[in-house]
Amino acid sequence: MAAGVSQKQLGEACGLSQSAVSRMEGHGTGTYNMTLLARAATHLHIPPRLVGLADHTAATAAPVDGTDVERRNFLAGAAAVATATALPPALTPHPPAGDGQVATLRLATSAFRRMDGWTPSRQLSEPVLAHLRLTQTIASEAEHEEQRARLAAAGSEAASLAGWLAWDMGDAGSARTWYGTAVKAARRAGNPLLTAYQLGSLAQFEAHAGNAPQALDLVREARRQLGGSRLAIADAWLATVEALAHSAAGDTESTDTALAAAERSVERIAVEEPPPWPWVFTFSGSKVAACRLSCGARLGLPTWVFGAQDDAAGVLSSGHDKQRALLLLDVASGHMAAGRLDGAFAVATRAVETGLRYRSGRIVERARALRRGFTSATPPKVVRDFDERLHGVYL
Repeated sequence: MAAGVSQKQLGEACGLSQSAVSRMEGHGTGTYNMTLLARAATHLHIPPRLVGLADHTAATAAPVDGTDVERRNFLAGAAAVATATALPPALTPHPPAGDGQVATLRLATSAFRRMDGWTPSRQLSEPVLAHLRLTQTIASEAEHEEQRARLAAAGSEAASLAGWLAWDMGDAGSARTWYGTAVKAARRAGNPLLTAYQLGSLAQFEAHAGNAPQALDLVREARRQLGGSRLAIADAWLATVEALAHSAAGDTESTDTALAAAERSVERIAVEEPPPWPWVFTFSGSKVAACRLSCGARLGLPTWVFGAQDDAAGVLSSGHDKQRALLLLDVASGHMAAGRLDGAFAVATRAVETGLRYRSGRIVERARALRRGFTSATPPKVVRDFDERLHGVYL
């Protein structure tokens, strides 16, 4: 009631009938199907602990309908992932220790990256660009080649963040410029892992922009940078970027193959280790599931969208509001493809509210693209309400 969501809308968003939602509301202190309860709680932004579920970071196993299912399968989440794989010197993920200046610059960039989850990009953009200019100035004044290389790596990371923020603001031209700057700086640093990361970041941008051939070329180049020694987190992440590119091209079979490769790579990621630089955040099966959901939305496959929704709950319930809103728009696309207009526009409206709160051009434009997918001379009220919310929005 507080969210303004009807039983029918909640049911459509969770793959349930209106009567099933009604029965769930009437259970009181009775037993619940935890998968469905977690799905409803995630959709309504109710913290898991308030409905008697462990937080998604708990990775303990629990029986569901007689089957042993890890909690991450319905709260998506077992914590965390990265790799403990040792790298050869050519792929060392961390700059050499003892360089306080570089370490401080990188620490500032990491702080900005974490702030992105709950800060409008327009507020972060200027501080990040100032930070990037400072890093570039310090690099230009460095006396030793080794020091310049380390500073180039720090500048690459900052430029990549500037590209991400420009993308969120809907400025595709600036995003490409900054991602290109990040790739060039990574090459100057002589760090193959960093170069692969920045090429993959640009590939991800191009895949979301619908430029599939360019995205696939960038993924191939990123893999060439890694050579024969591959981090599991790099393999898994690049496979999801490749899947997004194939889905942009409408190639379902190749998309499925890339997602399967990502799932295999995730299994090689060591648990409870911090992610290697330049990754700041962990990469898990939940993120692969979120990618399958997004690919399903682009391919018009509601079975993929709803089949991956539970396993992607860790991303859907994450603290990164903007990323969650984008994923909700993919869920809305799944409802649209399945002919569930009420569910589609109810979910999309929630995403739009987040986009307006953070003044995210990327979210708003994705919402407008969803709206363009529905044409009718007499749109129903839920669509008219959505149009009214988007009318006159200028970011």
